[in-house]
Amino acid sequence: MEVKIRMQKAGDPAQKNHNWRIVVIPKSYPRDGRVLEIIGYYDPSKKPASYKIDTAKADIWIKKGATMTDTVRSLYNKTKKG
Repeated sequence: MEVKIRMQKAGDPAQKNHNWRIVVIPKSYPRDGRVLEIIGYYDPSKKPASYKIDTAKADIWIKKGATMTDTVRSLYNKTKKG
């Protein structure tokens, strides 16, 4: 099973206040499908945008062969730096 680390939309769509979860999900599942694990979040509505990724969990999934989307990789690298 090929696995990706990507973002899943969350929040209140009626108020157009979208947050994103950073999740581990099989590649063939839809963006908002069932996830294997939630490893972080990203909230662009705050200034500055807030985000958090559990790098230990992400590293475990990467060792198992998971790949990241470009956006998640960018947030992951920012988290690792500081």
